[in-house]
Amino acid sequence: MTIALLNGIQSEWLKKKHTAATWLILAGAFFMPVLTLTVRLIHPDATRKENMQETLWTMMHYRNWAAMSMFLMPMALILFVSLITNIEYKNNTWKQLHTTPQTFRVIFLSKYIVIFIMTVQLFLLFHIGIYIAALIPSLLLKDIQFPSAPFPLRGYAKAAIYFFIDCTPIIAVQYLLGLRFKNFLVAIGGGFALLVASLLALNWKYGYVVPYIYMPLGLRENRTFVDPNVSRHLCALGYFAVITLLSYILYISKKEKS
Repeated sequence: MTIALLNGIQSEWLKKKHTAATWLILAGAFFMPVLTLTVRLIHPDATRKENMQETLWTMMHYRNWAAMSMFLMPMALILFVSLITNIEYKNNTWKQLHTTPQTFRVIFLSKYIVIFIMTVQLFLLFHIGIYIAALIPSLLLKDIQFPSAPFPLRGYAKAAIYFFIDCTPIIAVQYLLGLRFKNFLVAIGGGFALLVASLLALNWKYGYVVPYIYMPLGLRENRTFVDPNVSRHLCALGYFAVITLLSYILYISKKEKS
């Protein structure tokens, strides 16, 4: 099982190179850091003051994650997960894949693991982008010192883990839609509709029942409309587990997999 799974992951990793998924990862990771950097270069006086403050890294984190968690990160996930799961339909290779000496479980897990590896890449590149956006003005502009506050690696890592947990329902639902429907636009449209529904439910006390809402809730968890007795992280993991199991059952029980 282990060797077969590793071979399956390697195969899926090679196949994704022929898609736009990698470019989506890069664009999604660096869009907000580049935008933040541009603003910091245009306003050197404000940047100079910020670099002298102990709260610089907190400000950088909030500015970038505010937009990413609300819309950009979910959209990036919707697009590249749908692309990965659509590879076989696009190339009409499901029958060919199922004739290989791989079990359905290995095929299912291989694609899923590659998606999660790419999600980790997205998160890592995004945080690298934030770090670079904080440092570059000091290299390009005069009289701007390097940030005086140390980079809070532990705090950033903790927040990233929570956001990663919160995005797992999006991955699970998009994977299910991508495996279930041949039309790539169905998965994209379904994901976009759920994302819009989550944004509309942000002011609803019970909005946590919408599976795509957990990332947008990330920077709003102190608001009164969020039920204090409900952990969005546990809800996200619960949705992920249930949807993943449902997706696997539907995949292995589907009579026509081509």
